[in-house]
Amino acid sequence: MFQNLEIFHMAKSAAKHAAARQALVAQNIANADTPAYRAQDLTSFQNVFEQGRPARVMDAGGVASPNGNTVSLETEMLRGVEAERAHSRAIRIYQSALATMRSALAR
Repeated sequence: MFQNLEIFHMAKSAAKHAAARQALVAQNIANADTPAYRAQDLTSFQNVFEQGRPARVMDAGGVASPNGNTVSLETEMLRGVEAERAHSRAIRIYQSALATMRSALAR
């Protein structure tokens, strides 16, 4: 019954998107010295959720170093923080909706 509530579906999808983005950040950092490696990122969660399609990995852009690598450690650190915040936000939304549901059922 409760698994079909839109707020829970949205929070779950947001948490999964943030986790996938964090994995890409880790992959980018791990390949920071790999020649010709192109930094990757995910399509925004807003686009994913509105269109109902899975997240798509895309080239993150950036200026290439002399060896062709486009990973910027500073940019990846910022993306990692954004992903962590998005994941925390999704968890807080889920917890808030759950608390509201419990409160409504207790009455």
